[in-house]
Formats: sequence, C-alpha cells, structure tokens
Amino acid sequence: MDIDVLGTLGARENGVSVTPTAPKPRQVLACLALHADQVVPVGGLIEELWGGTPPRSARTTLQTYVLQLRELISAALEKDVPVEGVPRRSAKDVLVTSPGGYLLVTGGGTSDVREFERLAGAGYRAMDAGDFPGAARKLRDALGLWTGAAFADVHTGTQLQMEARRLEESRLCALDQRIEADLRLGRHRELLAELTVLTSRYRTHENLHAQFMLALHRSGRRSEALGVYHRLRGTLVRDLGLEPSARLRRLQQSILVAAPETPLSMEHPAPPPAGPPTGSGRGRMAQV
Repeated sequence: MDIDVLGTLGARENGVSVTPTAPKPRQVLACLALHADQVVPVGGLIEELWGGTPPRSARTTLQTYVLQLRELISAALEKDVPVEGVPRRSAKDVLVTSPGGYLLVTGGGTSDVREFERLAGAGYRAMDAGDFPGAARKLRDALGLWTGAAFADVHTGTQLQMEARRLEESRLCALDQRIEADLRLGRHRELLAELTVLTSRYRTHENLHAQFMLALHRSGRRSEALGVYHRLRGTLVRDLGLEPSARLRRLQQSILVAAPETPLSMEHPAPPPAGPPTGSGRGRMAQV
C-alpha cells in the first residue's frame, strides 16, 4: 500500500485509491496510515474520533468504519496478480485486527512520511559532514514531498492535530537546514524572495530572520538586514514580551560594523536525532 499524508490524504492498493470520502472513516485511515505497520490502539482511535465524550456505541461504530475501509481494500485487491502457491491476500490481511487495536500493513509500499524522514536524516548527516551541496539536495528532495499541510483534507481530532504539529516542526527543521546549506553555498541572492515570504509567515522565528539578515547583508543590502532585525524585535516585544536572543543581537552588531562584502559565519545547530520538539515559536537561532 502506498500512503500520503503530507498534504491531502491518499492511500492506494495496487494503484487503486482506498481513501474513503466520509469524514470519520478518513480520520481512521489517517491514523492508521501515519502509524502504518504499527498497532494503533482502539482507545486512541476513539479519542481521535470523539474526544473525551465518545458515545456508548463508539466501539461498534469504529468497527463499522473499519469494515468500510476493508470493503475499499477488498475491491483494490481484486487487481492482485495470482502467484502459484501463494494464497491471495484478503482485506483482513491488509487492515489487521490485533489485540487492542488495528494495524495497516503496507507490504513494502511507499510512505511519504517515512521517505521524508529518510531524506531529511540524510541531509542532516551531510550537513554535519560539511557536504553542503549534498545536504541542500537531500533536504530539498525531502521538502518536495510536501504538497500542503499534513492531513490537509482530513477533519482532525486531538491525536491528528498533535501529529500535524509534530510533522510541521519536522518540516521547519528541514527547511531551516536547507536554507543554511544554501547560504553556505553562496546562494544568498536566490534565497531573498523565499525568506521574504517565510519571515512574513513565521513572524517570531528567530533563525529564519537571522538567515534573512545574512542573505540581505551578503547581497549588499545592510540597511534592509538591520530593518529585518528591528521588525522582529518589535514583534517579539509586542506579542511575547521578549527581547531578541543574545545571538541575534550579536548578529545585528556584526552587521552594523561589517562592510557588505565581509562574510559573516553561522554555525548550524544540530537537529534533534528523533525529530524536533514543538518549540515556543521563536525558532532556533543560528550562532554567529
């Protein structure tokens, strides 16, 4: 089974979509797809579907949703090519009932989340090794798997909302490192348009603003780089009651005293090995 959750939800068996249209079965499929090849507890599915106030019929209703998914899978399995001596798969072999929960078997199919994590991890290792062209390429490929917000067309409950936030943090981490790799490769002018959009979208993310300041400074636009700092400081003070971090203040001072052609260096922060935690919204600050 091939699975996509980094954007609109998609699940295909033998190239045939098994994605339901009804909202609740879509929620169930999204949970199972995100945790493919792992048992998803019944309790977690019920919490996702109904929060803290499930109906008395919650388990029976969940079983109905699972049956609907199996009907879609069964239709797709009809395209299986028979292999002599190998029993044909049934829908129950793909969507398995396990003690305490359900398990969606991918059978070697693709998962955009797993591929994103694989490529991003390779990009982080390339950054650590100083292979900036390789890091930029791998991280760009990882980010290219995203077609929108995770579970973009799924009605999400508490479980999927939490997972969507986690995935978004992972995406931001990969984006941060890809931009840094590009900066180290001297692509500062090419980054200006992208960073203009990103700093408008993530108005308190310090590292993105630091990267924007560096890109502007290296493009000979020192006054605009300092303007980015002052806008960020105003937003942090007004919205969060915080001053910019010491590292960002040092970067501002470095730009104040440096000529436009003077290269300013940043040490890239190592990404967390198991995916970044949800932060305060200020972002990770590059070291000067």
